[in-house]
Amino acid sequence: MAAKKLILTYVDSLRTDMLRRAVEEGRAPTFAALIERGVLIEDCVSSFPSVTPVACAEMVTGLGAEGHWISGMNWYHRLERRYVDYGSSIEASRALGVFRVLFDLVYNMNLAHLNPAAETLFEQLDDAAVRTACTPFLIYRGRHRHQVSLEGLLRRAVDATRSKFRHHTWGPRELFYGDLYASSEVPCKSTSIPGARDGYSACCAAELARRDGFDFLLFSLPDNDNYSHRHGPEASVESIAKADRCFAKLVEATGGLDSFLAGHALVLLADHAQTAVHRGLPLAEILAHQWPVLQPSDSEPELAQLAVSPTARAAHVYLLPAPAGRADPDAVRESLVAIEGVDLVCRLETSEGDPLLREEPGAPPPGAWAVVERRKHRLRFHPGSEVSDLRGEGWILDGDLAALEATVEDGVLSSDTYPDPLARVWSALSSPHAGDFLLSLSPGYEAVDWGGVSHAGGGSHGSLHAGDSLGPLLFVGCGPDDPHQRPQWALRDIAPVVHDHFGLA
Repeated sequence: MAAKKLILTYVDSLRTDMLRRAVEEGRAPTFAALIERGVLIEDCVSSFPSVTPVACAEMVTGLGAEGHWISGMNWYHRLERRYVDYGSSIEASRALGVFRVLFDLVYNMNLAHLNPAAETLFEQLDDAAVRTACTPFLIYRGRHRHQVSLEGLLRRAVDATRSKFRHHTWGPRELFYGDLYASSEVPCKSTSIPGARDGYSACCAAELARRDGFDFLLFSLPDNDNYSHRHGPEASVESIAKADRCFAKLVEATGGLDSFLAGHALVLLADHAQTAVHRGLPLAEILAHQWPVLQPSDSEPELAQLAVSPTARAAHVYLLPAPAGRADPDAVRESLVAIEGVDLVCRLETSEGDPLLREEPGAPPPGAWAVVERRKHRLRFHPGSEVSDLRGEGWILDGDLAALEATVEDGVLSSDTYPDPLARVWSALSSPHAGDFLLSLSPGYEAVDWGGVSHAGGGSHGSLHAGDSLGPLLFVGCGPDDPHQRPQWALRDIAPVVHDHFGLA
């Protein structure tokens, strides 16, 4: 067993520049003290799409979307022929079916959609007799059985159909998830209201610390995301200050900072960042001018030729079998490339250059190429040994590096605009639930969700762009001796750090 307990803390949508500003203004004294005693990496790369379900799965499995199978906030289930949504907005939940969305969130995300062969940190640590714990976090699958509690607003929402929500779930030894799960009684008031969850999470973490209730704790502080969505990321000093106060409650429960650091190591990070959004992009509406697009609760779903899954500042587009035949992939591609607000159009094609269409979930076949188009620029690539990226992975390239604003120097590809672009695009397209096209939107645009909602006037994330994708990563009392020696950190590097801390192979 490791000498120190380990706390993995994530602040949703935390930007490094805003963290620095909060520290400089004296609004985040606890985070400031931790930064002073640790090592801060300012540009840890998120997943693609850079949205919370995908990023959280990457964080706790050490795998990209091709390995963990979570493809976005919204995606189309080819086998069940329906949209999956994890709560894009209240309006989207109503459009797609509140109980369907709840069931996907409460059960399916972890027990059906997450790759059963991809072990989470909780499963691996549980197997090693490490006492695991988690405050509200989307990906929590572990070895311990928990009954859904459905208290508060959620209980009132599903009272009429409570029989559908009596199944158990599997999580870490201690699991606290607001109105959904509570592994033991705690004096903490839960809430289902977005933007009001940090206090509950901090209360649960502090109570666990007082009880000596964990060796590994995933401590989530999600409210910064909601605040940034509403007010824009430039206003997030206020929500970062709140997260700092909540983290301080955990520190106080252990006897203060010196006592805390004497017994605990810390990894503090963001799942992604956010950028300002000024315009909603109604992709489904635009594409419906040319092809029948599957609608929520469609009366004739078999007639649809396209399914459109908006996932914040990214989107999947699926070509569906229909009596009229599949939509022509070249025509769809040309339309997508021409839409104002679409920055990158990504897809797979065969070695011969033909569109690679997927009729059911599965990995791309050998010889497939990923293709990225940005206006007149086009780049093809697949794993190989022609060049390497900053993380040491090898690639074969064909086409125009300007598609990703990338350069190759001394055999190493990099892009300041789209960090770690090849691995992230390849992983996203290789996920079994990826669309036939995966879009990354231009700065300032967000895809309108199925409830007709966007965060125009506030902030959002999801794209491959650096503004959405880079966040802080802080090590205190753990991690490699010199984290700066690694040219590029990514969320999938977090699980190996946890393994090393507890001496796991």
